[in-house]
Amino acid sequence: MNAPSAAETDAQAETVANTSGITTESLQKTITEKLEAKHVDIEDMSGGCGQMFQAMIVSPLFEKKNSLARHRLVNSALKTEIAAIHAWTPKCFTPAEWEKKQMQ
Repeated sequence: MNAPSAAETDAQAETVANTSGITTESLQKTITEKLEAKHVDIEDMSGGCGQMFQAMIVSPLFEKKNSLARHRLVNSALKTEIAAIHAWTPKCFTPAEWEKKQMQ
């Protein structure tokens, strides 16, 4: 049996996204609830098939945590979702870091 290939049409992409059940909206809701996020921006980098996401997450729970600890916290909160997708890239900021970044 051959491995499924990447979605080649919008219809295929929608079918794959519906099968995995992972959407930008579902990720945003979970992150906001589990990580007390003040800002969440999720981008589907896979062209709509729901298999590759990039996230910008701002949470006070990241205070006094290094980058690795922040990523572990996010990955732990999204364990089920991450298992269902191909690629996940979070960028994690504290509210103060985010505010400073916005001023640049």
